[in-house]
Amino acid sequence: MDSLVQLETRPKRQRPRLPDFLRKPDTHFDSVQLLKNDLREHNLHTVCESARCPNIHECFHRGAATFMILGNICTRGCTFCSVPKGSPEKQEMPIDPLEPANVARMAAQMKLRYVVITSVNRDDLPDGGSHHFAETVREVRAALPEATVEVLTPDFCGDLEAVARVLDAGPHVFNHNMETIARLYRRIRPQANYQQSLDVLAFARRHRADVLTKSGLMVGLGETEEEVNGLLRDLRGAQADVATIGQYLQPTRRNAEVAEHVVPERYERWQAYGESIGFKKVFAGPFVRSSYMADLVNHSAREARPEAG
Repeated sequence: MDSLVQLETRPKRQRPRLPDFLRKPDTHFDSVQLLKNDLREHNLHTVCESARCPNIHECFHRGAATFMILGNICTRGCTFCSVPKGSPEKQEMPIDPLEPANVARMAAQMKLRYVVITSVNRDDLPDGGSHHFAETVREVRAALPEATVEVLTPDFCGDLEAVARVLDAGPHVFNHNMETIARLYRRIRPQANYQQSLDVLAFARRHRADVLTKSGLMVGLGETEEEVNGLLRDLRGAQADVATIGQYLQPTRRNAEVAEHVVPERYERWQAYGESIGFKKVFAGPFVRSSYMADLVNHSAREARPEAG
C-alpha cells in the first residue's frame, strides 16, 4: 500500500521550459481553421497538423501546407513523431483512390506555386505506396503545370524501384529525411536504417540528375555538434544538394524527450560548415523544418546550382 501511495504522490517530470528563442508569439486561428475546413472537405491530411508543427499558424496564414498522403496512420513507431501509428492487422487502413486528384484540386484552389507532398510510411503495401505517390505527383503537375513540386518520401524499405517510380512522375525536388545521427537511430527511428536512407538519396541523384536532392534532421536529441557535422559529410557523400536542420520539440508526452534546446549560434556554425563542404543550401535554425519555407530554400539552392532543371 505504501508503494502505491509513493507512486501516486511522486511528482511528474516537468518538460524543460522553452527559451525565448523557441517561442512563436503570432497566432492566426481564423486562417488555420479556414484551411482545415477546406482540407476536410477534400478528405485530405497535412503533416503540419498530424506532426503538430510549431509553424502551422504562420504557414497556414500565408496559404502554405504540406499534403500528407496514403492516409493518416503510419506503420512505423518512430519515437519523435506524433503522427498516429497503426497496423493493418488491428485496423482498416484503406487508401483513398480519389486522394491524388483531391490533392491536385486543393493545390489549385490554394493557387500554390510550390507544392510539397509527403506521406506516412506504409510498410504493409507491396510497393510502399509508391504508385499512389507517383499518381499524386502526376495529378498535381497536370493541374498546376507552372508549379514546382517537392516530394518528401519515406525510404520504401530500401526498394529503389519504388523510389524510381516516384522520381519518374516528375517532381522537381526529391526530399528524404535522415532525421538524426546514426548513433540515435535505434532509439529514435527503430524501423529505419541510416545507411539505407543515405542509399535512397544517392540513388535519387544517380537516377535523376536534374532533380534537386534534399534531406532534413532534428537536433536536441542528444547528438554532439561534431556528430551533426559527420551526418552533413555523409549527406554530401550521397551528393545531397540541400540540408535542413531544426530543433526537435516533444510533440506529446509519449514521444522522446528533448535533451537540449540548441542555441542559435550553433545553427550558424552548421550552416557555414555545410556550405563549406559543398551544399548548395543549408537552412538551419530553431524553427526550421524539412518543408518550412521550402519555396525560398529551393530558389536559393537553384541559384547556387543553375544547371538543375
